[in-house]
Amino acid sequence: MKTICVVGASGKLGQYMVQHALNLGYEVVGVCRERSVGKLDKFKGRITIVPGATNDRQVIKNAVDGCDGVLVVLAPWGIQQYSSGTTQAVLDYAHPCARLIFSCGWHITRDGKDVYSRTFVTLVAIASWLARLLRVAELDDQVEACRRVFESGSRWTVVRGSALEEGESEGLPVWSRHVGDPVLSSNITRRVDFAHFMVEALKDDELIHEAPAIVGCRTSSALALNAGSQSLKTS
Repeated sequence: MKTICVVGASGKLGQYMVQHALNLGYEVVGVCRERSVGKLDKFKGRITIVPGATNDRQVIKNAVDGCDGVLVVLAPWGIQQYSSGTTQAVLDYAHPCARLIFSCGWHITRDGKDVYSRTFVTLVAIASWLARLLRVAELDDQVEACRRVFESGSRWTVVRGSALEEGESEGLPVWSRHVGDPVLSSNITRRVDFAHFMVEALKDDELIHEAPAIVGCRTSSALALNAGSQSLKTS
């Protein structure tokens, strides 16, 4: 794998993914809105930037052409089907053998076996209601985007992140197939480590057709249950 595309490269998670990918020697194509191109100035001359809306099919078609892998930040922001539009374009235009890695939150469930606390369910419901009321985000569209990924025949992985925080890297997160696993109970991951997991997933075929829910490897729950936790391969 030589060339990868990062869709949503100008965001915090996206910038971390770009840096990780460059550190590993990948050629990087970054997609971001035209007004956000300046956020990628620190990578000037090191990456190719394709400016435009991520749910613009032509933008995605141009960006993923020739890429061996695509990393997609499924941000729910906006009310123009950003998540599902972006996802469908990636599914339609990425090479059939390309590794596709998508990011989302714990609220996405693949098989209905995730177990959520009442507090979590309530917070998600309130956030979704407020987002619709203020017309700033579409959490339901992120759910729809992941449904399309799960039903596709592509070589996908959907990485489901816990609450995020900034800070120095603590190492690759541990993961479980289902929210509700005690190893995830700390519900916090360093954003830089979330990005690292996304990039490393490109070369871990055991994660194909998995939707790992992650948590920081140095959190109390991960340390307490270390013997039963799963780590991402890095070789």
